[in-house]
Amino acid sequence: MKSLMNTALGLSLVVAGATAASAGELTIATVNNGHMIEMQKLTPKFEEANPGITVNWVTLDEGTLRSRVTTDITTKGGQFDIMTIGMYEAPIWGSRGWLEPLDFGADYDVEDILPAMRGGLSHEGTLYAAPFYGESSMIMYRKDLLDAAGMEMPDRPSWGHVADAAAAMTDKENDQYGICLRGKPGWGDNAAFITTMANSFGAQWFNEDWTPALDSPAWNHALNFYVDLMNNYGPPGSSANSFNEILALMNEGKCGMWIDATIAASFLTNENMAYAQAPVAITDRGANWLWAWSLAVPAGTNQKEDAMKFMEWATSKEYIELVAETNGWGKVPTGTRQSTYDNPNFQAAAGFAEAELAAIKSADPSNSTQNPSPYVGVQFAAIPEFQAIGTAVGQQFTDALAGNISVEEALANAQEIADREMKKAGYY
Repeated sequence: MKSLMNTALGLSLVVAGATAASAGELTIATVNNGHMIEMQKLTPKFEEANPGITVNWVTLDEGTLRSRVTTDITTKGGQFDIMTIGMYEAPIWGSRGWLEPLDFGADYDVEDILPAMRGGLSHEGTLYAAPFYGESSMIMYRKDLLDAAGMEMPDRPSWGHVADAAAAMTDKENDQYGICLRGKPGWGDNAAFITTMANSFGAQWFNEDWTPALDSPAWNHALNFYVDLMNNYGPPGSSANSFNEILALMNEGKCGMWIDATIAASFLTNENMAYAQAPVAITDRGANWLWAWSLAVPAGTNQKEDAMKFMEWATSKEYIELVAETNGWGKVPTGTRQSTYDNPNFQAAAGFAEAELAAIKSADPSNSTQNPSPYVGVQFAAIPEFQAIGTAVGQQFTDALAGNISVEEALANAQEIADREMKKAGYY
């Protein structure tokens, strides 16, 4: 799927070698972003209201989290009572019987959850994960720097305009870069962002017959554009940057523009931030992603009742109000409930609210590519094989950005990787 300092791990009750919790103990695997760190800090409120239940946390970066929970659920390792997963895993794992269907009371108000989030976390109408926060992607930029450069930002700019804006805001002598984008390898990291860019250039992961399409001119155009953009106007070391690293650069004033998860707006500190919809090239289909970091209970846990109780608390309207009381309405987890966007206190505090909701509502996982595709998903293809393919292909993208191989080599390698995996899985 986020001030996410390295010391954040110290704020949580990390149980690095966790095993299945004993009665009354819940072990939760989660990602090391700001909203999850805040949930951990507020967990004593839950424990006070539910004597006999204690919560232990395993807090991991995005890539490690995905690997750990996938391994645990596929091997039935039983390390975790609650897992933090997203729209890729929930429907696939739910369809295989690996997750418990959600079982919450009527006052939880499932209908208040945004339709995009309910749909993305369900299989055949059954909800298998509760969204803690949801997101799309959008442009976050320093209006003061853009104004000083004599430029404006349309609500839905072209990638060409974004490149011009990045050039205008770049001042490398003063450690100021026009644009910061993900470069760290991973199917949910650089591959997710680059896929949305490629979608807008007319690319897709697979043709209608499931043959990989990574050797297409559209992919070549998009990846060359990305590499050139980052080499010319991005910060050094971009091939190692993910969400947390770029957030830090933004808050240090080193980036003029960032295109990433809408949830980042909650953690940006500069008063001159402004927002626009994700850029397009030749189409707006699939130009901005859709995701929800969500909580789910693996099937077979002996802590189901307590796990459901915690999930219901952590994803409820009441929890959002608790965060607002503690940190202010501008810091609540967003992207999940319509009632949050309808709240005048949130509207007044969150200058990003309108742009964020528009991005979420515009994402269409069933129609995310210019040409017809056989898969559902914007920044991923919702098939079990994609996780391995996307991870390996993301490494090729990183190698191209770092200059270890050419864009053409990266895409040729990516095509070969995807072709091998799809043949092995029996798609053709």
